[in-house]
Amino acid sequence: MAAELTAHALIAKHRPTLDQALEAIRTRAYWSPHPEHPKAYGEHGSLDAAAGKAAFDAVLGTRLDLGQPGTDDWVGGEISPYGVELGVTYPHADIDVLLPAMKAGQRAWRDAGAEIRAVVCLEILKRISDRTHEFAHAVMHTSGQAFMMAFQAGGPHAQDRGLEAVAYAYVEQVRTPDTAEWTKPQGKRDPLALTKRFTAVPRGTALVIGCNTFPTWNGYPGLFASLATGNAVLVKPHPRAVLPLALTVAVAREVLAAAGFDPNLVALAAERPGEGIAKTLATRPEIRIIDYTGSTSFGDWLETNARQAQVHTEKAGVNTVLVESTGDYKGMLSNLAFSLSLYSGQMCTTPQNLLIPRDGIRTDQGPKGYDEVVADLARAVDGLLGDDARANALLGAIVNPDVKARLEAAAGLGEVALASRAVSNPEFPDAVVRTPVIVKLDGARKYWEGTDDEAAYMSECFGPVSFAVAVDSAADALDLLRRTVREKGAMTVGAYTTDEEVERAVEEVCLEEAAQLSLNLTGGVYVNQTAAFSDFHGSGGNPAANAALCDGAFVANRFRVVEVRREA
Repeated sequence: MAAELTAHALIAKHRPTLDQALEAIRTRAYWSPHPEHPKAYGEHGSLDAAAGKAAFDAVLGTRLDLGQPGTDDWVGGEISPYGVELGVTYPHADIDVLLPAMKAGQRAWRDAGAEIRAVVCLEILKRISDRTHEFAHAVMHTSGQAFMMAFQAGGPHAQDRGLEAVAYAYVEQVRTPDTAEWTKPQGKRDPLALTKRFTAVPRGTALVIGCNTFPTWNGYPGLFASLATGNAVLVKPHPRAVLPLALTVAVAREVLAAAGFDPNLVALAAERPGEGIAKTLATRPEIRIIDYTGSTSFGDWLETNARQAQVHTEKAGVNTVLVESTGDYKGMLSNLAFSLSLYSGQMCTTPQNLLIPRDGIRTDQGPKGYDEVVADLARAVDGLLGDDARANALLGAIVNPDVKARLEAAAGLGEVALASRAVSNPEFPDAVVRTPVIVKLDGARKYWEGTDDEAAYMSECFGPVSFAVAVDSAADALDLLRRTVREKGAMTVGAYTTDEEVERAVEEVCLEEAAQLSLNLTGGVYVNQTAAFSDFHGSGGNPAANAALCDGAFVANRFRVVEVRREA
């Protein structure tokens, strides 16, 4: 059957967007083809708010049949952090049947070339974008994000990251020409002449291991980087967050088939409760690439045991903000309060440790002691979240019981500067919504009133938990920052200072330890937010992650260049 989406039509439709993405990653300037505002949808085939909600509701309680080979069962069981039972069931795969089927279409996909693969990926992203409202509800009810965050981070921002990966993949593949005429002079003899052809060859089947908190934002870079470089992709979602990635797989299979390729190039691996198939899949010889976001323990296991694969991990880290001085005290407090509260602190980029000199800081409002700074920050958070409606819009719901347990245990680690409180959600009465806790710890003494402070602030406490760590000086804060990044890793570092020497010292620590730094943020940009095409998410240079989203290194080893030489 002829392809519904011809190569010519796809190139005409998507090449301009690809070119813009290539320019954006070159200049690092702001650009996005995916609208952030919900009202931007509803035209040109995209679903508006009502249609998107209706589409999501229509999926609930149904069997999502992807038409995959090797389906031997149907599995499900997702319950929204807002208390809604999704009731969707997904195909459970016999891996011995599915993996060979995925490989079957890879030759045609490889031979299509970098440009065709890129525009097919862009068509997948365009169809996902048209359904952003539907996907937003799927992300919200699996991750616990509030709707607007699920809409933006799970929709356009995730789509931007996917497109960014496609752009980087394209750049790396076309770095080498398709053909070359090689002639070497031999003096009086006839020259040596060869015709050379270079082909980007995929490594093999890629495995994406999804996370609970950001299934699309963290899943799309690896998925599209592997697909754009010619690999088949098996998506293994987190058991609590299957729906967003299952819908993604459905769209990808639909587009691949319409473009004349084997839809089995993208498939889903859902699991039975407690089955734990990630380890089994990760060590299969067919799996040659792995993308993983999640706990340090499993990330380390993958790096150690999945020896046959190129493994990209984003793991846990201890994000730190050094507070030495500020020229905008009110703006600093407001910015930090928002950063600590957004999505209940359940972002891998949210600050955890706030390093504050015990003798206080200099501000535009005069000197502020350590206790005063911590109390003022607590008041800022309390003021931001004092209205329950606004609190629900910022916090969302606690994603799983482990986060709630850590939050409750944190209050026993030291003096509580801001206690967490429960927030009721009238629309979803069963949602578990909690405001952040701020705990005061001492960074100079290991043991303080019988509590091991260092054990607390030198470990990631994922969720709405922050530690205000008293340090003896800015120099001590820099030493602790360096040790934290080196030993535990960090996705983000922030610093507030009006001292040029301190600023240079913080920057030097971050350059040496490979940590992304934000300085003196007091406005509408926050340390825990990154923009595709411009900001790097992670660096790949400290223990928090061995890869960055997104750079050339993230995509380049997903394929190899194979040469065929012939005498001219």
